[in-house]
Amino acid sequence: MKVSADRIADLAARHGEKPGALLPLLHAIQDEMGHIPPSAAGIIAKALNLSSAEVRGVISFYHHFRTEPSSSPRVEICCAESCQSMGSEALLAHARKTCEVHPVYCLGLCAVSPAMMVDGKPHARVTPEKFDSVMKKAAS
Repeated sequence: MKVSADRIADLAARHGEKPGALLPLLHAIQDEMGHIPPSAAGIIAKALNLSSAEVRGVISFYHHFRTEPSSSPRVEICCAESCQSMGSEALLAHARKTCEVHPVYCLGLCAVSPAMMVDGKPHARVTPEKFDSVMKKAAS
């Protein structure tokens, strides 16, 4: 998708009046464009009266934000204590055989461990078989 500076500015204008607008704005841009293009930092900074360095710092700090388009789904597997105790290490090893996986620490789904997110959609009680099924659906 061609990155539109006008579209980023429009999203920034819609979110800019809200307190704590930066994170919701970054999520909105990534949801719409699939990533946050590097050119967005300056537009966002101007709209929210921040420095470009502050915006880039937030983008690089949070593992959910991508700065490059992705041709495959983003797969995040929780490696925090609850998920570890329910088999996330074996799940992570299984997943790495077929795709790029991002280990994360706590998806907030501890009661239904092990958990993963695929392009922002949570999945609970994930077994290797369930992982394969989810990935098959994500590919289609």
